[in-house]
Amino acid sequence: MGEIERGLVVLLGVGAADRAQDGERLASKISGLRIFDDASGKMQLALADVDGAVLAVPQFTLYGDARHGRRPEFTAAAPPDVGRRLFDGFCGVLRGAGLTVRQGRFGATMTVAIEADGPVTLALSTDGWRESDLGTSG
Repeated sequence: MGEIERGLVVLLGVGAADRAQDGERLASKISGLRIFDDASGKMQLALADVDGAVLAVPQFTLYGDARHGRRPEFTAAAPPDVGRRLFDGFCGVLRGAGLTVRQGRFGATMTVAIEADGPVTLALSTDGWRESDLGTSG
């Protein structure tokens, strides 16, 4: 489906309570994260600074709740039509920021191979975010 060289793999789960604004805010945050090393080895550069791309993979199973029993429940995940729309919107915001985006196919069974080059793995959630949490400085 898609392949990138340098950049980020985003496993994106869309929750039942998520709105388009959440995806827009998350895409904005991701595009501005300074997590790539500069010439001195400090994490100072964002995706655009390193000509990086995004491989976005829809992943409703991130909303799996396995607290009870041995079979996870996925009731907190968005319904497929909502999830697809918000996933596509998220990718659109990244493209609008000038980034190259490769998308996994929503609802498909996919094999994803990730080769990590560096120490950074982040789990981001827009739950409880304020507008100031986007923080483009610092």
